[in-house]
Amino acid sequence: MKTIERYVFGSFLSSFVLAFLVLSFVLTIGLLVQIVGYIMDGVPMRLVGEFAMVSLPETLQWSVPLSLLVSAILVFSRLSADGEIAAMRACGVHLASVVRWPAAFAVLCTLVGFYVNNEVVPRGHEVRRTLKTRVSVGTGLSVLEPGRVIDDFPRVKLYFGSKNGNWLHDFVALDYSNPKVDRMITAEKALVTQQGRDVSLELYGMTVDPLDESHPTMARFSRFAYVLKDVLKEEKYHRRAKDLAFRGLLGEISRTRAEIEKVKASPDEKGMKAQLVEYLRRQLSSLKVELAKRFAFALASICFVLVGVPLGIRSQRKESTIGMAISLAVALGYYMVVILMLSFEERYRIHPEALIFLPALACVLLGGRLLRRHL
Repeated sequence: MKTIERYVFGSFLSSFVLAFLVLSFVLTIGLLVQIVGYIMDGVPMRLVGEFAMVSLPETLQWSVPLSLLVSAILVFSRLSADGEIAAMRACGVHLASVVRWPAAFAVLCTLVGFYVNNEVVPRGHEVRRTLKTRVSVGTGLSVLEPGRVIDDFPRVKLYFGSKNGNWLHDFVALDYSNPKVDRMITAEKALVTQQGRDVSLELYGMTVDPLDESHPTMARFSRFAYVLKDVLKEEKYHRRAKDLAFRGLLGEISRTRAEIEKVKASPDEKGMKAQLVEYLRRQLSSLKVELAKRFAFALASICFVLVGVPLGIRSQRKESTIGMAISLAVALGYYMVVILMLSFEERYRIHPEALIFLPALACVLLGGRLLRRHL
């Protein structure tokens, strides 16, 4: 690497790192707010840490391409405005030799993006959704926090003064499960256990007021079993296309295609053949769009550099706000088309899995045309 190439690439790399840190922070603000909410709800730090670790990689598919675009426009607009591009040409330095290292770095980011989008993000997405069912308020007994009213369970509010393992002391419950009467339940202590989706409370020194609609008086029990029915969320869910890694998604696409052919070849005994084929085709289109989306997001890295470098040279201004405005316009146009195609994922007749690559194709054509003018 020559000195001038090292100088340009060093500036590009430093700008990329700075832009990446800033954009990563901005893109994770919502995640940070969610994490703080879980901490305030008393979710164990182990689960919070797992949730954060699997959620952060998902921001890479946005932050890396945007950082490359911002750094390309800012660095090359500064070089152009300071006359350094003209000086390079006067010294016989071909612009292609200056651009090749940022482009090579963008290709590397594209390859990493392919891996992250097809392997890391799907697995993280599945783990994150599983963890959300575990760390959301209705998930289990570890989130029961003393000293505050717990109103996240349906039809009941709970309060207890202190907690020792599974023992809750100074227990109070407001039970709204019976539409005819509201009950207030108190107990000196309660042993809480989980039974499937139910929470079982073994109450000691318990009083209830009233007992029920037929006995509107207070009742006392030395020991009483109190069960909160169906208040815990399921910890498992059906896997979606977003949860499938690259090979799994390809396998699902092949399986759906085979199923379509099988249905087409079968006799239409109940008159439901056309509806079933239509449903399977929509499912197949959704799977294809999911796969294409991952590649489109990865290709954004090289596409943004191909467009950002010539746009930066043409801007002819030092002001960073101009570069940021150009970056925003390019990124917004790219991702808007991708998101639009995602909304058409089941409309297989227009082939959204192919149209989703239109922004990448436009960036390559525009970037190639603009670069030829400056080479």
